[in-house]
Amino acid sequence: MKIQKLQGLIAAPFTAMDEAGNLNLSLVKDYYTFLKRNGIKGAFINGSTGEGVSLTLEEKKLHTEAWAAVTINDDDFKVIALVGGTCIADCIDLAKHAQAQGLFATAFTAPFYFKPNVAALAEACKIVADATPGMPFYYYHIPVLTGVNVTMFDLLQAIDGKIENFAGIKYTHEDFMDFLSCLRLEGGKYDMLWGRDENMLSALILGSKGAVGSTYNYAAPLYNNLIAAYENNDFELARKLQQQSIDMIRLLGKYGGIATGKAFMKLIGLDCGEFRLPVKNMSKEQFELFKKDVDGVNFHSFKSV
Repeated sequence: MKIQKLQGLIAAPFTAMDEAGNLNLSLVKDYYTFLKRNGIKGAFINGSTGEGVSLTLEEKKLHTEAWAAVTINDDDFKVIALVGGTCIADCIDLAKHAQAQGLFATAFTAPFYFKPNVAALAEACKIVADATPGMPFYYYHIPVLTGVNVTMFDLLQAIDGKIENFAGIKYTHEDFMDFLSCLRLEGGKYDMLWGRDENMLSALILGSKGAVGSTYNYAAPLYNNLIAAYENNDFELARKLQQQSIDMIRLLGKYGGIATGKAFMKLIGLDCGEFRLPVKNMSKEQFELFKKDVDGVNFHSFKSV
């Protein structure tokens, strides 16, 4: 299969919830339109930002169907569904479902309870990828959450030539040596999608062309301007914009982590509800303090609109 390399920003959408904590699928159409308006090239659904590990198998399928329905006629907007988990049979089921819905690709992350070595991980990738022949398959590398920290260079060598539809890796880690080695393997054979928003500039310097991230949901103009500055050799501006990204992302840590992203979404007018347990959400009092800090990083100047 010829590998199509993705370019630009791929958002990792939040899964919208209603006040009772159930899926709010009615928001997906507006969400898609909003991302398109802000220059986003695709969506990586049911991932970390999308609370995929907190959704039931049926909920993942319903969410996939909702995104498929609103993007079905848009060949320029690529939807990738994360199907990874601890049960390989469920992963295969989700992958086949995503293919039946006409999505662009699937992604698979390492089983994170019984943690595999490189050989076992490569075997698991092949089993899931082989279930959807002809459909691009990505591996999602995020060792900070899975605890599986094998090098991706070793994984690519273990699977090279053995998985017909293996497209590349969503690389959410800070090992630039490993990332560059993967990027340049066999003359740049694989699609290496960068996954650390706060380090985008460093990845661009190494040769990254596509990126998947959560903050692209609500700050896409910032990153599109950063990419443009880099491509125009305006490195001082690129560094300034990356620092703005870092200042914004520091607020995620200050206010409890991943759930802070949904607070940013409220500020841009797209209320995705709250995260499910065990993720902790802000109190009303914290949200008011958060809004003041958001003003302090000049969020209004680069937010998605």
